[in-house]
Amino acid sequence: MRKIIVFAIFISGFCGLIAPVSAAGYPDRPVRVVIPFAPGGGLDILTRLVGKSLNDIWQQSVVIDNRAGANGLIGMEIVARATPNGYTLMAMASGRLDEHNLKYFAPISLFAAPPSLFVVHPAVKAATVQEFIALAKAQPGKMNYASTGSGAISHLAFELFKSMANVNVNHIPYKGIGQAIPDLVGGRVETTIGPVQAMLPHAKSGRLRALGVTSAKRLRTLPDLPTVAESGLTGFETYGWFGMFAPRAIPGALIGKINADINKGLQSAEITSRLAEAGADPAALSPAQYRAFIEKENAQWEKVIREKNIQVERSRLNL
Repeated sequence: MRKIIVFAIFISGFCGLIAPVSAAGYPDRPVRVVIPFAPGGGLDILTRLVGKSLNDIWQQSVVIDNRAGANGLIGMEIVARATPNGYTLMAMASGRLDEHNLKYFAPISLFAAPPSLFVVHPAVKAATVQEFIALAKAQPGKMNYASTGSGAISHLAFELFKSMANVNVNHIPYKGIGQAIPDLVGGRVETTIGPVQAMLPHAKSGRLRALGVTSAKRLRTLPDLPTVAESGLTGFETYGWFGMFAPRAIPGALIGKINADINKGLQSAEITSRLAEAGADPAALSPAQYRAFIEKENAQWEKVIREKNIQVERSRLNL
């Protein structure tokens, strides 16, 4: 996480200056946060914690509204069309806001950029990443992996894994990790690369088996679990990110107000503890730094998509 954030810290400070628009009195009524995916995933879990902290800071209700469908497009369109007054916001995860869709939104605050867990169903006869690769090569096209949708980080990360490991595993997209987990736990889908905070409870219970973590270093909370890179796939390193957005025309003063309050809430003991379990630290970026971070991440994944010839189904807003 720290390595990812370093880039954004050097963005010129004046880029984050707040426009001279008053945000006094905001919010004076409930604030809706749209999540364009089904409940139960890493984004949903973290957004609800952030929402709870904002509720305490604002003394106003923060209503979480899951609007899954069309690879995130339904929820994104709701927010993009909303009045840009700060009362309709959007929580989003990496992999959905490419350069085209990003232009409809104003980045507000990055929550965190945690790694993922590579997990398999216990029936899969592999206890390590290398054993999984060997099994996949012996049974090409016979195993399936779940993702949170075409173009999501779970999709791109596993396609990168397939390319680097030279294996053939079928892609099964879902509307969110919350919908994929029952099929993973039930053995109808053999594997995924999914958010730590969503996968960890099932790995600890034995319903899934964790083979590796996608970060550069082992997790403090799982010191015995090797990274995918040290398990033989040198150079494999992926992170997701979670953050908050608003309709693009929102006044700069409101962006600054919401950013400051989210960053304050991220320092709560509950959130820092939960992020630590996921192998991440709270982010504390300005809106300008957050935009630069997203653009850098998008450029990196676009490079992977081109070089690895990954087929990504794009969901494009056209407003």
